[in-house]
Amino acid sequence: MKAVRFEPEFAGKLNFYVNAVNEILKRDGDNPTIGLLICSDMKQTEVRYSFKGLSTPIGVATYDNVQIAEIEKELPSIELLQQKIKQLESQLSDK
Repeated sequence: MKAVRFEPEFAGKLNFYVNAVNEILKRDGDNPTIGLLICSDMKQTEVRYSFKGLSTPIGVATYDNVQIAEIEKELPSIELLQQKIKQLESQLSDK
């Protein structure tokens, strides 16, 4: 989630994150990873050009057309994310 309007460089960064999740975290039984970028505002042309040529499943929306409370219910808590990061760091340092 960005508190600013969409910038084309967000596409590359989100593409990186989705691919990193697929490579590091995703397991065989997991659903496909989908990147969702929520910005304060966007221009459709900028979004279209930014994602053209990328095959990573990514969506962009603005605050006014997303029901944040519904999305937050589905997301893991900050504490759970921190716990998972520590687990991954431990696993990576053991290698």
